[in-house]
Amino acid sequence: MNIFKLAFELFIIYLVYKLIFDFIIPIYHTTRHVKNKMSEMQQRMQEQEEMQQRQHTSQTNPLKTTGAAQPVADDYIEFEEIK
Repeated sequence: MNIFKLAFELFIIYLVYKLIFDFIIPIYHTTRHVKNKMSEMQQRMQEQEEMQQRQHTSQTNPLKTTGAAQPVADDYIEFEEIK
């Protein structure tokens, strides 16, 4: 009977080994990989948003600083009132 008990214990140890190395460890690595990729993607999105905000502010600021809102003498058409 000792041989059957030993075989059963070895079989249980084998199943635990397979569970850990073929299931739990790969899931851990996959989860860590997905987490890293998600954080990289969020970081890229934040950088893109910052770049868009910079472009938006750089497009609006030159108009204010150069005075482009004021009419240029060449663009002015004289108006005569008709009676």
